[in-house]
Amino acid sequence: MTSGPGTPTRTEPLTARMHKGLHRARIGVRKAGVDYFRGEGSDRFALVALLLAIPALAGGTLWRPEWLAPTALVLPVIAGGLLLRPANLLVLYGASAGALVVESVLFGPYDEGPDRITPGTVLVVAAVGFFGLLIAQFRSRVGVPWRRGGTMLFDLRERIRVQSSLPKLPPGWHHEMALRPAGGQSFSGDFVVASRTHGGSILEVVLTDVSGKGMDAASRALLLSGAFGGLLGSLPPHAFLPAANGYLLRQDWDEGFATSIHLVLDLESGDYELLSAGHLPALQLSAGSGRWEEKSGEGPLLGVYDGAQFDPVKGTLRPGDVLMLFTDGLVEVNDRDIAEGIDRLTGEADRYVTTGFAGAAWHLIEAVAKDVNDDRALLLICRDA
Repeated sequence: MTSGPGTPTRTEPLTARMHKGLHRARIGVRKAGVDYFRGEGSDRFALVALLLAIPALAGGTLWRPEWLAPTALVLPVIAGGLLLRPANLLVLYGASAGALVVESVLFGPYDEGPDRITPGTVLVVAAVGFFGLLIAQFRSRVGVPWRRGGTMLFDLRERIRVQSSLPKLPPGWHHEMALRPAGGQSFSGDFVVASRTHGGSILEVVLTDVSGKGMDAASRALLLSGAFGGLLGSLPPHAFLPAANGYLLRQDWDEGFATSIHLVLDLESGDYELLSAGHLPALQLSAGSGRWEEKSGEGPLLGVYDGAQFDPVKGTLRPGDVLMLFTDGLVEVNDRDIAEGIDRLTGEADRYVTTGFAGAAWHLIEAVAKDVNDDRALLLICRDA
């Protein structure tokens, strides 16, 4: 019903309006907090806190210069370089310069006694401010705020780790895997993607070595691991490497090649196929003979030319057999032939034949390539005796 001139306007109860107001305020505070920690919110609170810290430090210097040196003003300058945007950082620098001027006027000329504002003090504060401004400008240009940057890198590292984890295998099978980036870093150019298909009876594993090493290859490895993980299991096994090759060619990277080895293993029969894209051969330990045999398919590097063909090699893992996949960081050294590196790797692996390969992947890397400045990855697929 439309209210007429004589009809009183219906208003919401006071308690309802209060509840709505509190709800809006709560949502606003929550959104501001989330935006701040994501680096998308305002940095006014940090600016105000740092601006208040400057007169406090200046007052402490004037009161007790022997306990609080004039160079203490670099503390808010450093914090500002990490927390503030470049525009607000200039405001903070102006306040710091003003504090130095006030201190120098009240202390008097620097050559008339100790605890004065010397040219060295001004140079130290100015140098710290300059580097803080460079950091803030770089962070603003990249779009990664300090509050979120470390968390983002941690998330990326965890995504790589999760993508490189192998699915649980049925009874009678066991796997071991270790990834060791170059230089002790957290990011590697080697990665593994795996999936169980056909109702879990087929295990598909792809071990890839991206050109470059460490942080130089990590961004490309992260992109490729996501793409390869989406392709794996979505295409027939023989179509995976051609699709991966086409994807890599479309990226048009200056250093865009990679090597891959694709294992397709029937977990019921133990039969497998290996398809290789310029990768080192796999090694199979035969429990009957106790000898290692190289297994390698034929195919070019990924990302070199279109229309590449990849021919598989077939084999069977019998009870007690072990299949080892690895990257060149384990066996390739400037002053050593690859065949010699493979012999050293198999020699170390022979020590685990009688005791089992549980935990062997990491120890093998430590034994044969501990101090190698290259990414190293090792994967063992074992069929229990």
